[in-house]
Amino acid sequence: MKHNQQLCNARFRKDWQRHVRTWFDQPAGKERRRNARVAKAKKVAPRPVNLLRPAVRCPTVKYNMRVRAGRGFTLAELKKAKINKKSARGVGIAVDHRRTNRSEESFQVNVQRLKLYRSKLIVFPRKANKMKRG
Repeated sequence: MKHNQQLCNARFRKDWQRHVRTWFDQPAGKERRRNARVAKAKKVAPRPVNLLRPAVRCPTVKYNMRVRAGRGFTLAELKKAKINKKSARGVGIAVDHRRTNRSEESFQVNVQRLKLYRSKLIVFPRKANKMKRG
């Protein structure tokens, strides 16, 4: 098949019906995933299912009015909220050491988020007979 552009042999006689992928199980898969999420939430209750994440603005002019969940809180935000950066992951707070704060408004919003979370947080001791102070 170099220059004359001849038609190659048509190989349409194979059993192509066996290799067709159907998508009829899509609604069932959706329901299965939803049930799994609900079951996980019940299993870990009253703990939250996911980590606490900061509110960040999307980049670029097109989307910068939109606020979404970020990867993790900055070390400065954790310090201002008086939360140890090592123990933050242990109590369900996402930490991103690479993120920096560029505006004071978003910094204050995230610090308030952390303080609210910490006020509602109840940490049970690992050993019931050994209680920690505070």
